[in-house]
Amino acid sequence: MTELAEDAARPATATRWWRDAVIYQVYVRSFADGDGDGVGDLPGVRSRLPYLAELGVDAIWLTPFYPSPMADFGYDVADYRDVDPLFGTLADARELIADAHAHDLRVLVDVVPNHTSDQHPWFAQALRGGPDRDRYIFRDGRGANGELPPNDWESIFGGPAWTRVEDGQWYLHLFAPEQPDLNWEHPEVHAEFADVLRFWLDLGVDGFRVDVAHGMVKAPGLPDVGRTGQAKMIGTAVVPFFDQDGVHDIHRAWRRILDSYPGERIGVAEAWAPTAERLAHYVRPDELHQAFNFHFLNTPWDASRLREVIDESLHTAALVGAPSTWVLSNHDVKRHVTRYGGGERGLRRARAAALLVLALPGSVYVYQGEELGLPEVLDLPEECLRDPQRLRDPDSGRDGCRVPIPWTRESGWRVPWLPIPMEWAELSVEAQQDDPGSTLELYRRALRLRRELPELGDGTLAWLDAPYGMLALARGDGFTCAVNLNDHEVELRVEGELLLASAPLINGVLPPDSAAWWRRPSW
Repeated sequence: MTELAEDAARPATATRWWRDAVIYQVYVRSFADGDGDGVGDLPGVRSRLPYLAELGVDAIWLTPFYPSPMADFGYDVADYRDVDPLFGTLADARELIADAHAHDLRVLVDVVPNHTSDQHPWFAQALRGGPDRDRYIFRDGRGANGELPPNDWESIFGGPAWTRVEDGQWYLHLFAPEQPDLNWEHPEVHAEFADVLRFWLDLGVDGFRVDVAHGMVKAPGLPDVGRTGQAKMIGTAVVPFFDQDGVHDIHRAWRRILDSYPGERIGVAEAWAPTAERLAHYVRPDELHQAFNFHFLNTPWDASRLREVIDESLHTAALVGAPSTWVLSNHDVKRHVTRYGGGERGLRRARAAALLVLALPGSVYVYQGEELGLPEVLDLPEECLRDPQRLRDPDSGRDGCRVPIPWTRESGWRVPWLPIPMEWAELSVEAQQDDPGSTLELYRRALRLRRELPELGDGTLAWLDAPYGMLALARGDGFTCAVNLNDHEVELRVEGELLLASAPLINGVLPPDSAAWWRRPSW
């Protein structure tokens, strides 16, 4: 397909679509199983595109499906230009992208530039020594015989961030030992990833989620941190291996590549920074388009704290002319139904939180299954646990948020790679499909209204006076969202058209842990 013909097949005319898009994260391994082997795959995703289109999202983001030994479930990439047989073929990827566009859905894919797999051909060459080693970060050790690591850096997954090879040198891996860090001072690394981006853009993808977008560049000289416990993906401490100024040169170069293609292709940073102002650097006009808002994700269920983070997020994003993003869950954190208290209370709060984020200016990310109200699975059998982070640190692990989607009451998976709890039968898509009170239908209605209401296309937000423990905001000239974060009901005197509520309102009473949308109310 020519570039012009391919662009004609894309979703509706691009007009900065990403500024208020709702993007659905597909954790491929756990979304839909197309061949019955218990592992999700690209044909499975393609089979569920009608579901996603009906849900009302604007785009999907696919987690890595590249050839990989799966030491970190695909975030250890052995070949950036192909599909692992576990997930399908390159032809399946092409067909998925084309079919998604036919359903008016854009497609983002992961790119993992901080590290490769230790099975990548480059690393095999590096182990043999010589100039090929310079593509990675190898150093001599400390101590009389080089028996100590080059510095005190720790791995995100626990333990030292260095592993020694047979000839005595050490290589850096900020994550698992099977994920050696690339040396972004080497020109071949820059050229390789520029070519990888063009490869997938030529296949029609609409952009990239950049894994560890803050991690490629390290401080000169690789200085010691000087303290332990600072190896965290998200935190406030300044460390020499994250958020170095040099990463922005990389993102500027990638933005030029994205801008050279039609259809407004975008880059999304999974970026940590010690302050909101530093995070905003990743979305300056000549860098990436969006950055995940982890400050919001980590905020507890508290009206004043949420308002503070919302204000800070909107303010800092506006300083560089970027949209803010709103994220409640993803494949690396405990699902928010559980974080918000679990059980019925956690579900009430999660439903209310959905109406809050979908009422805010900016772009929203929906993690697969949150539209079903899925909780974290906390009681997976020990023999089922697969996350390398959990295997190294018993107090952490991400398996519980990666349990496969329950499509039917009978689960719809043949022996899934992680067991689906029996109690999820009534949370399945089949069970919720025609239930007007279900979380699935709440999301569908909210997403439809978000598209239809002109007020929600307005980039402004105004806070309204509200009782203690509540948030009330106005958008445009006639939309109001009110959220009751109290553990008791609040009586509201609101005149206007009630559009949607996360729990039934009776005589103007907003139940605890609930939210509602009105149009043209008298507040």
